[in-house]
Amino acid sequence: MASVFESTSINGLNIPNRFVRSATWEGMANPDGTCTKKLIDLMVQLAEGGVGLIISGNTCVELGGQAGSWHLAIYDDRFVPGLLEMTTAVHHARGRVVLQISHAGCQSHAELTGQQPIGPSVLMGEKCALCREMTIEEIRMVVDAFGQAALRARKAGCDGVQIHAAHGYLLSEFLSPFFNKREDAYGGSVENRARIVREVLQSIKGYVGAGFPVMVKMNASDYLEGGLNVEGMLATAALLEKDGIDAIELSGGTLYSGRNIPIRACKTESEEDDVFYLDAARSYRERIAVPLMLVGGIRSLSMAERLVRDNIVDYVSMSRPLIREPGLINRWKSGDTRSSACQSDNLCFKAAKAGEGIYCVLEKRQSGK
Repeated sequence: MASVFESTSINGLNIPNRFVRSATWEGMANPDGTCTKKLIDLMVQLAEGGVGLIISGNTCVELGGQAGSWHLAIYDDRFVPGLLEMTTAVHHARGRVVLQISHAGCQSHAELTGQQPIGPSVLMGEKCALCREMTIEEIRMVVDAFGQAALRARKAGCDGVQIHAAHGYLLSEFLSPFFNKREDAYGGSVENRARIVREVLQSIKGYVGAGFPVMVKMNASDYLEGGLNVEGMLATAALLEKDGIDAIELSGGTLYSGRNIPIRACKTESEEDDVFYLDAARSYRERIAVPLMLVGGIRSLSMAERLVRDNIVDYVSMSRPLIREPGLINRWKSGDTRSSACQSDNLCFKAAKAGEGIYCVLEKRQSGK
């Protein structure tokens, strides 16, 4: 019977347990996207706290794809030394770290980048276009940028990369019929909408070879009328499985998904109700053999154990509980099995947006620090 504390591997990468720190914007990079000591210290805390695999916050592969302030970047070789310092520190703490590589698409921050956001199609706001439609040449440039970013990640000592294709960022927008209204080879059918993600995977493998773990984060559902649904996710996952993706993490929601945004509040009826994408994970398991990571609403050791024991997931991903308590996994392993004290109030992200870096505001108030 599988255990949450057993060692596993993904494409040759040994992972000491089944707990994953899901990619989280930390708001701790320098304004130019370079790594900082503050961010390195956080990563070391997570490694020392027992997290089996750390996935970094989203790291932009092009300047024009930056989502906001204090985001990591990987679109130039000058970012490699700082990231190498980070990975060296994590490895010294016996941790493993994967770099999430991304392009924010329509959610890119025009005021910061000086560039008009791009997407698969024009996205209209109330008063103006939020992004313009990408040309084929621009698609090819972005695909290559992901490949180059992965190569830099490998040079920086990262243990792998995760392609960000969730939450309404660029690749997620291509997958979603809500955002993608194209009538060429990149729009329409599932196969066409998934084309850019598959090309990104091929580009990465071309730059780094077959022995470097490549994962993807994607939506179980967009929770949008006319958006990507579970069947679309499963069809896309099957294509990526055919192409040799090493692991898939399921999340969900977009900026436009109302109560179903990615960092929504947890329910309280039962632990099972709290797991956001449980039904999608069960459907995934029936059809896809690629190792599955699941994030969203998992707060207790008992639920993590159940998900793994019942072969619903291979890895349990968490974000906000590890903001509240970076040493949570070691506490559970020591025998203190109290659930995470995280309240899902999202005050941690407000602190990051204020330039303070991400931390649990409630825990700081309660401790009087």
